Amino acid sequence: MTVTAVAAGDASPAATALSPGRMRAIALMVATAFFMEQMDSTVLTTALPAIAHDFGSDPLAMNLLLTSYLVGLTAFIPASGSAADRFGARRVFVGAIALFTLASIACSLSPSFGFLVGARFVQGIGGAMMVPVGRLVVLRRVPKSDMVRAMAWVLMPTMIAPIAGPLVGGFLATVLSWRWIFYVNVPVGVIGIAMALWLIRDESDAKRAGFDRFGLILSGLALSSLVVGLELLVRDLVPRLPAASLVVIGLVALVAYLRRARRVDAPSLDLGLLDIATFRIATLGGILFRIGIGAVPFLLPMMLQLGFGLSPLESGAITFAGGVSALLVKMTTVPILRRVGYRDALVWNSVLGGIFLALCAAFSPGWPLAAMYAVLLLGGFVRSLQFNAFGTIAFADIPALRMSSATTLHSTVQQLSSVLGISIAAAALGVSVAARGDTQLALADFSSAFLVVGVLTLAAAPLCARLDQDAGAVLSGQRLRNPA
Repeated sequence: MTVTAVAAGDASPAATALSPGRMRAIALMVATAFFMEQMDSTVLTTALPAIAHDFGSDPLAMNLLLTSYLVGLTAFIPASGSAADRFGARRVFVGAIALFTLASIACSLSPSFGFLVGARFVQGIGGAMMVPVGRLVVLRRVPKSDMVRAMAWVLMPTMIAPIAGPLVGGFLATVLSWRWIFYVNVPVGVIGIAMALWLIRDESDAKRAGFDRFGLILSGLALSSLVVGLELLVRDLVPRLPAASLVVIGLVALVAYLRRARRVDAPSLDLGLLDIATFRIATLGGILFRIGIGAVPFLLPMMLQLGFGLSPLESGAITFAGGVSALLVKMTTVPILRRVGYRDALVWNSVLGGIFLALCAAFSPGWPLAAMYAVLLLGGFVRSLQFNAFGTIAFADIPALRMSSATTLHSTVQQLSSVLGISIAAAALGVSVAARGDTQLALADFSSAFLVVGVLTLAAAPLCARLDQDAGAVLSGQRLRNPA
Protein backbone atom coordinates (compact mmCIF):
# COMPACT_ATOMS: atom_id res chain seq x y z
CA MET A 1 0.00 0.00 0.00
CA THR A 2 2.79 2.37 0.90
CA VAL A 3 4.57 1.93 -2.41
CA THR A 4 1.41 2.53 -4.42
CA ALA A 5 0.48 5.64 -2.44
CA VAL A 6 3.87 7.21 -2.83
CA ALA A 7 3.98 6.49 -6.54
CA ALA A 8 0.62 8.02 -7.15
CA GLY A 9 0.88 10.97 -4.86
CA ASP A 10 4.39 12.09 -5.55
CA ALA A 11 4.64 12.20 -9.32
CA SER A 12 3.94 15.64 -10.69
CA PRO A 13 2.24 16.16 -14.06
CA ALA A 14 5.47 17.66 -15.36
CA ALA A 15 7.35 14.54 -14.39
CA THR A 16 4.92 12.09 -15.95
CA ALA A 17 4.90 14.06 -19.23
CA LEU A 18 8.69 14.16 -19.52
CA SER A 19 10.00 12.51 -22.69
CA PRO A 20 12.90 10.01 -22.46
CA GLY A 21 15.18 12.32 -24.46
CA ARG A 22 14.46 15.29 -22.21
CA MET A 23 14.96 13.13 -19.12
CA ARG A 24 18.40 12.07 -20.32
CA ALA A 25 19.27 15.67 -21.18
CA ILE A 26 18.34 16.84 -17.68
CA ALA A 27 20.36 14.03 -16.10
CA LEU A 28 23.43 14.87 -18.22
CA MET A 29 23.06 18.57 -17.44
CA VAL A 30 23.11 17.88 -13.70
CA ALA A 31 25.93 15.36 -14.14
CA THR A 32 28.16 18.06 -15.65
CA ALA A 33 27.61 20.21 -12.55
CA PHE A 34 28.38 17.24 -10.29
CA PHE A 35 31.54 16.51 -12.27
CA MET A 36 32.84 20.09 -12.00
CA GLU A 37 32.23 20.21 -8.25
CA GLN A 38 33.73 16.78 -7.53
CA MET A 39 36.70 17.31 -9.84
CA ASP A 40 37.63 20.62 -8.25
CA SER A 41 37.62 18.98 -4.82
CA THR A 42 40.66 16.86 -5.76
CA VAL A 43 42.19 18.11 -9.02
CA LEU A 44 44.61 20.52 -7.34
CA THR A 45 46.35 17.98 -5.12
CA THR A 46 49.09 17.08 -7.62
CA ALA A 47 49.44 20.66 -8.92
CA LEU A 48 50.18 22.31 -5.55
CA PRO A 49 54.00 22.25 -5.96
CA ALA A 50 53.72 24.02 -9.34
CA ILE A 51 51.44 26.70 -7.85
CA ALA A 52 53.82 27.21 -4.94
CA HIS A 53 56.72 27.65 -7.36
CA ASP A 54 54.83 30.24 -9.46
CA PHE A 55 53.88 32.37 -6.45
CA GLY A 56 57.09 31.77 -4.50
CA SER A 57 55.07 30.48 -1.54
CA ASP A 58 55.63 27.78 1.05
CA PRO A 59 54.35 24.47 -0.39
CA LEU A 60 52.67 23.68 2.93
CA ALA A 61 50.59 26.86 2.65
CA MET A 62 49.16 25.55 -0.63
CA ASN A 63 46.74 23.38 1.32
CA LEU A 64 44.81 26.58 2.00
CA LEU A 65 43.56 26.20 -1.57
CA LEU A 66 41.90 22.91 -0.62
CA THR A 67 40.68 24.17 2.75
CA SER A 68 39.15 27.41 1.42
CA TYR A 69 37.16 25.42 -1.14
CA LEU A 70 35.89 23.08 1.56
CA VAL A 71 34.85 26.01 3.78
CA GLY A 72 32.77 27.57 1.01
CA LEU A 73 31.30 24.21 0.09
CA THR A 74 30.28 23.02 3.54
CA ALA A 75 29.16 26.37 4.95
CA PHE A 76 26.63 27.02 2.20
CA ILE A 77 25.18 23.55 1.53
CA PRO A 78 22.50 24.03 4.25
CA ALA A 79 21.29 27.16 2.44
CA SER A 80 20.74 25.40 -0.88
CA GLY A 81 17.29 23.95 -0.25
CA SER A 82 15.93 27.16 1.27
CA ALA A 83 17.36 29.19 -1.61
CA ALA A 84 15.77 26.87 -4.19
CA ASP A 85 12.38 27.18 -2.49
CA ARG A 86 12.67 30.92 -2.05
CA PHE A 87 14.06 31.91 -5.46
CA GLY A 88 13.31 28.88 -7.65
CA ALA A 89 15.50 25.89 -8.53
CA ARG A 90 16.14 27.12 -12.08
CA ARG A 91 17.41 30.52 -10.98
CA VAL A 92 19.58 29.12 -8.17
CA PHE A 93 21.05 26.33 -10.30
CA VAL A 94 21.93 28.66 -13.18
CA GLY A 95 23.33 31.21 -10.74
CA ALA A 96 25.44 28.53 -9.01
CA ILE A 97 26.97 27.33 -12.30
CA ALA A 98 27.63 30.95 -13.34
CA LEU A 99 29.27 31.72 -9.98
CA PHE A 100 31.39 28.57 -10.19
CA THR A 101 32.45 29.37 -13.75
CA LEU A 102 33.32 33.01 -12.98
CA ALA A 103 35.26 31.90 -9.91
CA SER A 104 37.15 29.42 -12.11
CA ILE A 105 38.13 32.27 -14.46
CA ALA A 106 39.27 34.29 -11.44
CA CYS A 107 41.34 31.31 -10.24
CA SER A 108 43.02 30.92 -13.64
CA LEU A 109 43.88 34.63 -13.79
CA SER A 110 44.94 34.98 -10.15
CA PRO A 111 47.78 37.49 -9.76
CA SER A 112 48.59 36.40 -6.20
CA PHE A 113 48.22 33.47 -3.86
CA GLY A 114 45.79 35.36 -1.60
CA PHE A 115 43.55 36.16 -4.58
CA LEU A 116 43.57 32.49 -5.58
CA VAL A 117 42.52 31.41 -2.07
CA GLY A 118 39.59 33.84 -2.16
CA ALA A 119 38.52 32.67 -5.61
CA ARG A 120 38.60 29.06 -4.42
CA PHE A 121 36.29 30.01 -1.54
CA VAL A 122 33.80 31.49 -4.03
CA GLN A 123 34.10 28.33 -6.12
CA GLY A 124 33.08 26.35 -3.05
CA ILE A 125 29.95 28.50 -2.62
CA GLY A 126 28.96 27.77 -6.23
CA GLY A 127 29.58 24.06 -5.73
CA ALA A 128 27.49 24.05 -2.54
CA MET A 129 24.49 25.26 -4.51
CA MET A 130 25.06 23.23 -7.71
CA VAL A 131 24.98 19.73 -6.26
CA PRO A 132 21.90 19.64 -3.99
CA VAL A 133 19.85 21.92 -6.26
CA GLY A 134 20.87 19.88 -9.31
CA ARG A 135 19.73 16.72 -7.57
CA LEU A 136 16.49 18.50 -6.64
CA VAL A 137 15.88 19.34 -10.31
CA VAL A 138 16.12 15.65 -11.24
CA LEU A 139 13.93 14.51 -8.36
CA ARG A 140 11.21 17.01 -9.27
CA ARG A 141 11.26 16.50 -13.03
CA VAL A 142 11.95 12.78 -13.54
CA PRO A 143 9.21 10.18 -12.86
CA LYS A 144 10.04 7.75 -10.08
CA SER A 145 9.96 4.82 -12.50
CA ASP A 146 12.89 6.41 -14.37
CA MET A 147 14.72 7.72 -11.33
CA VAL A 148 17.36 4.98 -11.09
CA ARG A 149 18.37 5.39 -14.75
CA ALA A 150 18.57 9.15 -14.43
CA MET A 151 20.53 9.10 -11.18
CA ALA A 152 22.98 6.58 -12.63
CA TRP A 153 24.06 9.36 -15.01
CA VAL A 154 23.97 12.03 -12.33
CA LEU A 155 25.94 10.13 -9.67
CA MET A 156 28.57 8.64 -11.99
CA PRO A 157 30.86 11.71 -11.71
CA THR A 158 30.90 11.41 -7.92
CA MET A 159 32.76 8.09 -8.33
CA ILE A 160 35.00 9.00 -11.26
CA ALA A 161 36.00 12.58 -10.49
CA PRO A 162 37.68 12.09 -7.07
CA ILE A 163 39.89 9.35 -8.53
CA ALA A 164 40.54 11.07 -11.86
CA GLY A 165 41.16 14.49 -10.28
CA PRO A 166 44.79 13.99 -9.20
CA LEU A 167 45.65 12.34 -12.54
CA VAL A 168 44.07 15.13 -14.60
CA GLY A 169 45.59 17.83 -12.41
CA GLY A 170 49.05 16.33 -12.65
CA PHE A 171 48.80 16.03 -16.44
CA LEU A 172 47.61 19.63 -16.99
CA ALA A 173 50.14 21.09 -14.57
CA THR A 174 52.97 19.16 -16.24
CA VAL A 175 52.06 19.51 -19.92
CA LEU A 176 50.38 22.96 -19.95
CA SER A 177 50.03 24.99 -16.76
CA TRP A 178 48.18 24.70 -13.47
CA ARG A 179 45.96 27.57 -14.67
CA TRP A 180 44.43 25.22 -17.26
CA ILE A 181 42.93 23.24 -14.39
CA PHE A 182 40.46 26.12 -14.02
CA TYR A 183 40.21 27.09 -17.69
CA VAL A 184 38.61 23.74 -18.55
CA ASN A 185 35.64 24.60 -16.32
CA VAL A 186 34.66 27.55 -18.52
CA PRO A 187 33.25 25.73 -21.59
CA VAL A 188 31.64 23.11 -19.34
CA GLY A 189 30.00 25.87 -17.29
CA VAL A 190 28.73 27.72 -20.37
CA ILE A 191 27.21 24.51 -21.75
CA GLY A 192 25.65 23.76 -18.36
CA ILE A 193 24.04 27.22 -18.15
CA ALA A 194 22.65 26.94 -21.69
CA MET A 195 21.19 23.49 -20.96
CA ALA A 196 19.70 24.66 -17.66
CA LEU A 197 17.98 27.64 -19.28
CA TRP A 198 16.56 25.31 -21.92
CA LEU A 199 15.57 22.33 -19.76
CA ILE A 200 14.54 23.63 -16.35
CA ARG A 201 11.37 25.41 -15.48
CA ASP A 202 10.51 26.40 -11.91
CA GLU A 203 7.53 24.81 -10.26
CA SER A 204 5.48 26.72 -7.72
CA ASP A 205 4.06 23.66 -5.97
CA ALA A 206 7.24 22.90 -4.02
CA LYS A 207 7.51 26.25 -2.25
CA ARG A 208 7.67 26.25 1.52
CA ALA A 209 7.47 29.11 3.96
CA GLY A 210 10.19 30.30 6.28
CA PHE A 211 13.88 31.08 6.06
CA ASP A 212 15.84 30.40 9.24
CA ARG A 213 18.74 32.81 8.87
CA PHE A 214 20.23 32.24 12.31
CA GLY A 215 19.92 28.48 11.83
CA LEU A 216 21.82 28.76 8.56
CA ILE A 217 24.59 30.63 10.33
CA LEU A 218 24.78 28.01 13.08
CA SER A 219 24.71 25.04 10.71
CA GLY A 220 27.24 26.68 8.39
CA LEU A 221 29.57 27.40 11.31
CA ALA A 222 29.18 23.87 12.64
CA LEU A 223 29.83 22.14 9.32
CA SER A 224 32.72 24.34 8.16
CA SER A 225 34.45 24.18 11.56
CA LEU A 226 34.12 20.40 11.74
CA VAL A 227 35.30 19.81 8.18
CA VAL A 228 38.23 22.24 8.33
CA GLY A 229 39.25 21.11 11.83
CA LEU A 230 39.29 17.47 10.77
CA GLU A 231 41.19 18.31 7.57
CA LEU A 232 43.85 20.22 9.52
CA LEU A 233 44.21 17.40 12.03
CA VAL A 234 44.57 14.82 9.25
CA ARG A 235 47.08 16.78 7.18
CA ASP A 236 49.02 18.03 10.22
CA LEU A 237 49.31 21.55 8.74
CA VAL A 238 48.98 23.48 12.01
CA PRO A 239 49.56 22.65 15.68
CA ARG A 240 47.00 20.20 16.98
CA LEU A 241 45.48 22.56 19.56
CA PRO A 242 44.06 25.10 17.04
CA ALA A 243 42.79 22.29 14.81
CA ALA A 244 41.17 20.49 17.73
CA SER A 245 39.68 23.80 18.88
CA LEU A 246 37.96 24.16 15.50
CA VAL A 247 36.44 20.69 15.91
CA VAL A 248 35.18 21.64 19.40
CA ILE A 249 33.68 24.88 18.05
CA GLY A 250 31.96 22.86 15.33
CA LEU A 251 30.52 20.40 17.85
CA VAL A 252 29.26 23.20 20.10
CA ALA A 253 27.65 24.98 17.13
CA LEU A 254 26.13 21.67 16.01
CA VAL A 255 24.54 21.07 19.43
CA ALA A 256 23.21 24.64 19.43
CA TYR A 257 21.77 24.12 15.97
CA LEU A 258 20.11 20.81 16.90
CA ARG A 259 18.41 22.50 19.86
CA ARG A 260 17.22 25.33 17.63
CA ALA A 261 16.03 23.03 14.85
CA ARG A 262 13.42 21.54 17.19
CA ARG A 263 11.85 24.97 17.77
CA VAL A 264 11.55 26.40 14.22
CA ASP A 265 9.06 25.52 11.50
CA ALA A 266 11.49 25.42 8.56
CA PRO A 267 14.98 24.39 9.75
CA SER A 268 17.81 24.57 7.24
CA LEU A 269 18.62 20.93 8.00
CA ASP A 270 15.32 19.13 8.56
CA LEU A 271 16.23 16.23 10.86
CA GLY A 272 12.57 15.24 11.02
CA LEU A 273 13.18 13.55 7.67
CA LEU A 274 14.95 10.78 9.60
CA ASP A 275 11.51 9.62 10.75
CA ILE A 276 11.00 8.29 7.20
CA ALA A 277 12.43 4.76 7.25
CA THR A 278 13.95 4.68 3.75
CA PHE A 279 15.61 8.08 4.19
CA ARG A 280 16.88 7.20 7.68
CA ILE A 281 18.42 3.86 6.68
CA ALA A 282 19.91 5.29 3.48
CA THR A 283 21.40 8.17 5.46
CA LEU A 284 22.82 6.21 8.40
CA GLY A 285 23.93 3.23 6.32
CA GLY A 286 25.29 5.62 3.72
CA ILE A 287 27.51 7.30 6.32
CA LEU A 288 29.23 4.02 7.12
CA PHE A 289 29.57 2.97 3.49
CA ARG A 290 30.78 6.38 2.26
CA ILE A 291 33.53 6.36 4.87
CA GLY A 292 35.11 3.62 2.77
CA ILE A 293 34.51 5.56 -0.45
CA GLY A 294 36.05 8.68 1.07
CA ALA A 295 39.08 6.78 2.34
CA VAL A 296 40.08 5.08 -0.94
CA PRO A 297 41.28 8.20 -2.86
CA PHE A 298 43.26 9.17 0.25
CA LEU A 299 44.81 5.80 1.13
CA LEU A 300 45.43 4.12 -2.20
CA PRO A 301 47.68 6.73 -3.92
CA MET A 302 49.84 7.05 -0.78
CA MET A 303 50.03 3.28 -0.39
CA LEU A 304 51.22 2.87 -3.98
CA GLN A 305 53.73 5.72 -3.78
CA LEU A 306 55.11 5.26 -0.25
CA GLY A 307 54.64 1.51 0.11
CA PHE A 308 55.36 0.41 -3.47
CA GLY A 309 57.69 3.22 -4.57
CA LEU A 310 55.61 4.14 -7.64
CA SER A 311 55.55 7.61 -9.22
CA PRO A 312 52.46 9.84 -8.87
CA LEU A 313 51.57 9.18 -12.52
CA GLU A 314 51.94 5.40 -12.11
CA SER A 315 49.86 5.33 -8.93
CA GLY A 316 47.25 7.58 -10.54
CA ALA A 317 46.90 5.19 -13.48
CA ILE A 318 46.28 2.26 -11.11
CA THR A 319 43.93 4.21 -8.85
CA PHE A 320 41.85 5.29 -11.82
CA ALA A 321 40.81 1.66 -12.39
CA GLY A 322 38.33 2.01 -9.54
CA GLY A 323 36.60 4.87 -11.33
CA VAL A 324 36.42 3.20 -14.73
CA SER A 325 34.03 0.55 -13.43
CA ALA A 326 31.55 3.31 -12.52
CA LEU A 327 30.80 3.52 -16.25
CA LEU A 328 29.31 0.02 -16.10
CA VAL A 329 26.88 0.92 -13.33
CA LYS A 330 24.65 2.92 -15.65
CA MET A 331 23.93 -0.22 -17.69
CA THR A 332 23.54 -2.67 -14.80
CA THR A 333 21.91 -0.80 -11.89
CA VAL A 334 18.30 -1.08 -13.08
CA PRO A 335 18.45 -4.84 -13.93
CA ILE A 336 20.15 -5.66 -10.62
CA LEU A 337 17.74 -3.64 -8.48
CA ARG A 338 14.73 -4.96 -10.41
CA ARG A 339 15.83 -8.54 -9.87
CA VAL A 340 16.98 -8.53 -6.22
CA GLY A 341 15.37 -5.37 -4.79
CA TYR A 342 16.94 -2.53 -2.86
CA ARG A 343 17.20 -4.30 0.49
CA ASP A 344 19.14 -7.34 -0.73
CA ALA A 345 21.29 -5.24 -3.08
CA LEU A 346 22.27 -2.83 -0.30
CA VAL A 347 23.03 -5.63 2.16
CA TRP A 348 25.19 -7.67 -0.22
CA ASN A 349 26.93 -4.60 -1.62
CA SER A 350 27.88 -3.57 1.93
CA VAL A 351 29.39 -7.02 2.50
CA LEU A 352 31.19 -7.10 -0.86
CA GLY A 353 32.38 -3.51 -0.45
CA GLY A 354 33.98 -4.39 2.88
CA ILE A 355 35.60 -7.49 1.40
CA PHE A 356 37.14 -5.61 -1.52
CA LEU A 357 38.52 -2.94 0.83
CA ALA A 358 40.02 -5.72 2.96
CA LEU A 359 41.61 -7.18 -0.18
CA CYS A 360 43.30 -3.81 -0.76
CA ALA A 361 44.93 -4.37 2.65
CA ALA A 362 46.61 -7.45 1.18
CA PHE A 363 48.24 -5.53 -1.70
CA SER A 364 52.01 -5.87 -1.87
CA PRO A 365 54.71 -5.22 -4.51
CA GLY A 366 54.60 -8.95 -5.28
CA TRP A 367 50.99 -8.80 -6.49
CA PRO A 368 50.53 -9.05 -10.27
CA LEU A 369 49.31 -5.78 -11.71
CA ALA A 370 46.35 -7.57 -13.32
CA ALA A 371 45.21 -8.87 -9.93
CA MET A 372 45.28 -5.37 -8.42
CA TYR A 373 43.34 -4.01 -11.37
CA ALA A 374 40.74 -6.77 -10.94
CA VAL A 375 40.23 -5.96 -7.24
CA LEU A 376 39.97 -2.24 -7.93
CA LEU A 377 37.61 -2.67 -10.89
CA LEU A 378 35.27 -5.02 -9.02
CA GLY A 379 35.46 -2.97 -5.83
CA GLY A 380 34.76 0.22 -7.78
CA PHE A 381 31.75 -1.40 -9.43
CA VAL A 382 30.32 -2.48 -6.07
CA ARG A 383 30.87 0.97 -4.54
CA SER A 384 29.33 2.73 -7.55
CA LEU A 385 26.27 0.49 -7.53
CA GLN A 386 25.84 1.05 -3.79
CA PHE A 387 26.28 4.78 -4.17
CA ASN A 388 23.55 4.87 -6.81
CA ALA A 389 21.24 2.69 -4.71
CA PHE A 390 21.65 4.87 -1.61
CA GLY A 391 21.26 8.01 -3.72
CA THR A 392 17.84 6.93 -5.00
CA ILE A 393 16.22 4.93 -2.19
CA ALA A 394 16.78 7.89 0.14
CA PHE A 395 14.12 9.85 -1.78
CA ALA A 396 11.66 7.02 -2.48
CA ASP A 397 9.15 8.10 0.18
CA ILE A 398 9.90 11.81 0.52
CA PRO A 399 6.79 14.02 -0.01
CA ALA A 400 7.17 16.59 -2.79
CA LEU A 401 6.95 19.53 -0.38
CA ARG A 402 9.96 18.24 1.61
CA MET A 403 12.14 17.26 -1.34
CA SER A 404 14.35 20.37 -1.19
CA SER A 405 15.00 19.78 2.52
CA ALA A 406 15.85 16.14 1.79
CA THR A 407 18.40 17.00 -0.92
CA THR A 408 20.03 19.54 1.40
CA LEU A 409 20.37 17.11 4.31
CA HIS A 410 21.50 14.30 2.01
CA SER A 411 24.26 16.45 0.44
CA THR A 412 25.39 17.62 3.89
CA VAL A 413 25.70 14.05 5.14
CA GLN A 414 27.62 13.04 2.00
CA GLN A 415 30.15 15.83 2.48
CA LEU A 416 30.70 15.00 6.15
CA SER A 417 30.99 11.27 5.40
CA SER A 418 33.76 11.85 2.87
CA VAL A 419 35.74 13.95 5.34
CA LEU A 420 35.13 11.38 8.08
CA GLY A 421 36.49 8.69 5.77
CA ILE A 422 39.77 10.56 5.34
CA SER A 423 39.96 11.41 9.05
CA ILE A 424 39.33 7.84 10.19
CA ALA A 425 41.83 6.47 7.65
CA ALA A 426 44.46 8.98 8.79
CA ALA A 427 43.80 8.13 12.44
CA ALA A 428 44.17 4.42 11.67
CA LEU A 429 47.52 5.14 9.97
CA GLY A 430 48.70 7.09 13.01
CA VAL A 431 47.68 4.37 15.47
CA SER A 432 49.39 1.71 13.36
CA VAL A 433 52.64 3.71 13.15
CA ALA A 434 52.59 4.28 16.91
CA ALA A 435 51.87 0.61 17.60
CA ARG A 436 54.95 -0.35 15.61
CA GLY A 437 57.01 2.15 17.61
CA ASP A 438 58.03 4.00 14.46
CA THR A 439 57.60 7.50 13.03
CA GLN A 440 57.51 6.69 9.30
CA LEU A 441 54.64 5.17 7.33
CA ALA A 442 55.13 1.63 6.06
CA LEU A 443 53.08 -0.72 3.90
CA ALA A 444 51.72 -2.48 6.99
CA ASP A 445 50.16 0.78 8.20
CA PHE A 446 48.13 1.16 5.02
CA SER A 447 46.99 -2.45 5.32
CA SER A 448 45.70 -1.74 8.84
CA ALA A 449 43.85 1.38 7.67
CA PHE A 450 42.17 -0.49 4.82
CA LEU A 451 40.99 -3.15 7.27
CA VAL A 452 39.49 -0.48 9.54
CA VAL A 453 37.48 1.22 6.80
CA GLY A 454 36.53 -2.22 5.45
CA VAL A 455 34.97 -3.18 8.80
CA LEU A 456 33.05 0.11 8.91
CA THR A 457 31.73 -0.57 5.42
CA LEU A 458 30.57 -4.03 6.51
CA ALA A 459 28.73 -2.42 9.42
CA ALA A 460 26.29 -0.86 6.95
CA ALA A 461 24.86 -4.31 6.13
CA PRO A 462 22.80 -4.80 9.35
CA LEU A 463 21.30 -1.33 8.94
CA CYS A 464 20.32 -1.99 5.34
CA ALA A 465 18.77 -5.32 6.36
CA ARG A 466 16.14 -3.35 8.29
CA LEU A 467 14.62 -2.03 5.05
CA ASP A 468 11.25 -3.40 4.03
CA GLN A 469 11.63 -6.14 1.42
CA ASP A 470 9.58 -4.08 -1.07
CA ALA A 471 11.24 -0.73 -0.30
CA GLY A 472 11.90 1.29 -3.44
CA ALA A 473 9.91 -1.04 -5.71
CA VAL A 474 8.35 1.95 -7.46
CA LEU A 475 11.87 3.11 -8.42
CA SER A 476 13.37 -0.20 -9.52
CA GLY A 477 10.31 -1.92 -11.02
CA GLN A 478 10.90 -4.84 -8.65
CA ARG A 479 8.04 -7.31 -8.41
CA LEU A 480 6.33 -6.88 -5.02
CA ARG A 481 7.01 -9.75 -2.65
CA ASN A 482 4.28 -8.72 -0.25
CA PRO A 483 1.54 -6.94 -2.28
CA ALA A 484 -0.59 -6.45 0.85
